[in-house]
Amino acid sequence: MADLTRLQQNLKARGFLYRYFPTAQEAAAYLNSAIDGVSVGIGGSQTVKELGLYPMLCSHNQVVWHWEGGALTDAMRTDIYLTSANAIAETGELINIDGNSNRVASSVFGHKKVYFIAGINKVTPDFDAALYRARNVAAPKRAQSLGRETPCAARADRCYDCKSPQRVCKSLMVYWGKSGGLEEAEVVVIGQPLGM
Repeated sequence: MADLTRLQQNLKARGFLYRYFPTAQEAAAYLNSAIDGVSVGIGGSQTVKELGLYPMLCSHNQVVWHWEGGALTDAMRTDIYLTSANAIAETGELINIDGNSNRVASSVFGHKKVYFIAGINKVTPDFDAALYRARNVAAPKRAQSLGRETPCAARADRCYDCKSPQRVCKSLMVYWGKSGGLEEAEVVVIGQPLGM
């Protein structure tokens, strides 16, 4: 079971804002009310999709998401950016793996605020466990969901450090703290499993 008090303390010590919601519905309601009248970019995130945030936010914001026909570069020029994390360590580090690198680039520079939204399934005890989860759980599941022809997608059991051009893990980002290229970064943890 995740130690959320430890997680909160360590995230705050690293410059992140922190919110916890027991349910996806509560988290979605919070985000929908907190993000209003601005431009919003969304990175490729199954978690954001499962929360149903895109249609909610579109009703009162200008939203760009490449999963909904927007351009990757347009999402990089918004006030607010929404993404998830492949893993969050109770020690305060966040980890993301990316194929196009649009998510990792947008999550560290150029926006007024970035929200990292993650289900409880992505919280790990420490950095090593977070790195393992990102590489050997999240990335293979993502490759499999995209129908990629990679060893990890075929077996969905671990990273094989392949050299495939279809590899989804071309960039790995460790967030040791809030980037100086952002005004604010907020981690929203939800007490339900969400995303990959």
